Amino acid sequence: MNTRTAPLSRTPDETPETAAFTYTLPVDGMSCASCAARVEKALKAAPGVADAAVNLASETVTLTLGTPTAALEPVVAAVEQAGYAVPRPTLDFSVDGMSCASCVARVEKALAAVPGVLAAEVNLASESARVTVIARADDVPARRAELIAAGTRAGYAMHDRIAADPFGAASVQGGSDARRRTAFTLDERARVVLALVLSAPLVLPMLAMPFGVHWMPPAWVQLALATPVQFWLGARFYRAGWKALRAGTGNMDLLVAMGTSAAFGLSVYEGWLSPRAGEMPHLYFEAAAAVVALVLLGKWLESRAKRQATDAIRALQRLRPLSARVRRDGIDRDVPIDEVRVDDLVLVRPGERLPVDGVVVEGASHVDESLITGESLPVARGVGERVTGGALNAEGLLIVRTTAVGAESTLARIARLVESAQARKPPVQRLVDRVSAVFVPAVVLVALVTLLGWGLIGQDWTRAVLNAVSVLVIACPCALGLATPAAIMAGTGVAARHGILIKDAEALELARTVRVVAFDKTGTLTEGKPRLLEILAAQGGRSDVLQAAAALQAGSEHPLGRAVVRTAADANLQVPLAEDIRAVPGRGVVGRVDGRVLELGSTRWMSERGVALGELEARADGFQRVGRTVSWLVEAAAVDAAALQAPSLLGLLVFGDAPKAGSSAAIRHLHGMGLRTVLVSGDNAGSAAAVAAQLGIGEVRADVLPADKARIVEELKAGGVHVAMVGDGINDAPALAAADVGIAMSDLHGGGTDVAMHAAGLTLMRGDPGLVADAIELSRRTTLKIRQNLFWAFVYNVVAIPLAVSGQLSPVVGGAAMALSSVSVVTNSLLLRRWRPRGS
Repeated sequence: MNTRTAPLSRTPDETPETAAFTYTLPVDGMSCASCAARVEKALKAAPGVADAAVNLASETVTLTLGTPTAALEPVVAAVEQAGYAVPRPTLDFSVDGMSCASCVARVEKALAAVPGVLAAEVNLASESARVTVIARADDVPARRAELIAAGTRAGYAMHDRIAADPFGAASVQGGSDARRRTAFTLDERARVVLALVLSAPLVLPMLAMPFGVHWMPPAWVQLALATPVQFWLGARFYRAGWKALRAGTGNMDLLVAMGTSAAFGLSVYEGWLSPRAGEMPHLYFEAAAAVVALVLLGKWLESRAKRQATDAIRALQRLRPLSARVRRDGIDRDVPIDEVRVDDLVLVRPGERLPVDGVVVEGASHVDESLITGESLPVARGVGERVTGGALNAEGLLIVRTTAVGAESTLARIARLVESAQARKPPVQRLVDRVSAVFVPAVVLVALVTLLGWGLIGQDWTRAVLNAVSVLVIACPCALGLATPAAIMAGTGVAARHGILIKDAEALELARTVRVVAFDKTGTLTEGKPRLLEILAAQGGRSDVLQAAAALQAGSEHPLGRAVVRTAADANLQVPLAEDIRAVPGRGVVGRVDGRVLELGSTRWMSERGVALGELEARADGFQRVGRTVSWLVEAAAVDAAALQAPSLLGLLVFGDAPKAGSSAAIRHLHGMGLRTVLVSGDNAGSAAAVAAQLGIGEVRADVLPADKARIVEELKAGGVHVAMVGDGINDAPALAAADVGIAMSDLHGGGTDVAMHAAGLTLMRGDPGLVADAIELSRRTTLKIRQNLFWAFVYNVVAIPLAVSGQLSPVVGGAAMALSSVSVVTNSLLLRRWRPRGS
């Protein structure tokens, strides 16, 4: 990921004679002198730190740096490795006035220079900046003010952009921004039309000359038409160019201002000041006016296209109703959505969108979640089932108990993920940033050489000025600045509409390089809703075994545990209360039921405990060979698992979990894409192998403990192979984080999937394994668009600049080509919006 990082700076009251470079760092989690000593030791060992002094009372560290360029990242890393935290909130801003990649580089540099900034990322396509700072909550307003001031000094207008709650205060701000932008767009459109109308009488006679028409308006008419275009409608180029000059850099606006001013000035000289002024020499007002008009047209078209690329966020915002019908004290009333609280009862009538996340407490209906998950068919929801805000209620009245509102709602979380992905830069952008940093100065130098070359060698200063103008106008870094962010915004937007959430641009780019896809089994490739198929008793009856097992699993969220409890409830059994229940990760559960210490768990655990499985062992092997999962119930002597000695066998429970309908087709699709698939499961080898054979997966890693899944992923990555891990629960989170690309499969409704989503780079918003191949395919297409955009942006300049230098390109043609280059890059990116998942 590419970000601008800031060096530490001297505090304002310091002088070179005092401690040269210091910084006050907030540190959370210190509680005693031992903590202070540990933090000091860690920081003194960090690169660039000459000394560190901890103030335990204020929970800060005063750092003395050896050099002014010492960066913050290793300092923060040293604190976190010592076991403490450095508060680092992310702040979002809108940035007005950027026109090209050089502007982006300048804003990033200005923001990164502010003390306390960890990273700054600026996006030209969305006209936004995302800055990670070191600050406690109380200091955030001051940090915002410092960053806005830094952006202003760099020559750009920065405004606060609240991103924490896309559907709370931010949505109000977003609405006003949208209205303001619409007004600006209408005004800009009028300016474009006026510029084209004023330029037309200057350009049309030039176009008519090849047809034998040789007439031009009088010089004073040309001046009258070109002047408002140059200095009124084109004033934005002078303002932005002057700001760039004051900041010691250049941008597209400076190039346009210099080029058109040169053409305009040459025309004034030839028409009124030169010795040939009365001879009606050829003037070049049409070049200056046409370039300004065409660039304005290109920027307007570009802004329209960029707004289309951000449709995903606005579409999500439109899903949330502005009000909700809430039942309080037995009275139903409509209230603004921001006044709804957790545990409120919300009534949702047929045809309405659900305003909140919640659990159905009354009623039954079908809800359409297509705009959230990409699932085309409505799903049934009844009492006890979760529903998601933004889904469309079909035929029934639902009463929903609210579980999440505002920033914690599913819609808000999705919006944050999409917005975050669109704000981040992929690694490929590094090349663009390096080029754009020197692009404008290099173009000015080439233009100067062109001017002197044609003037001194060719002795034609008029031609020299025009060729130099062509160089300045044709060479614009706009397309370079838009190539990557436009494709990222289009790709992440279309992905979100089809139920694929991309956490960051780096994950999107890496997904195309994946060669191995590792799958968890339960809940990922299978339904995740196993049924209890058999109960075999070694002592007592089947009901006794089921009662005891249900007691141990009461309240469990594990799929096998829920199956046991569900079966006991269906049999109307009275389940006793279990005490001292404790889970043993990767093995099972142990607890006390009716005074007896019971253990329910895997065959591996039984082997470790030395349990004699008797004749049931052969039966269990047979079940496992056909893909069943087994659990053993035993009685022990103590609740402490380490003290269980030779427990006695009570019974065997057999579970079955069917593969999902689309799993087999998904695996075939991945194989067709040239990818290798691996099943990584905690289930026994027989069960895992049976499922793998049924789905066509040739490689199986079974009996894998949760802690070992990450190790398996690292083994698969041997030799530099890029691996994607697909999982759906808490146990999968370490493996998802270890993979090059973690893909979390969510059911929209919480549970362990929230942890998996946090660890993953991609999240599938519905449990369809086919989306894995779709996500990788979309990654490939998006990356291809980025490379296409960068190729054409670079090639455009490689071809156009030599033509301009050699005099083969007029300023008017150059202006038109430059304007259209940016439009073409954004339009090419928008073609991604036509992408559809396989089978849709």
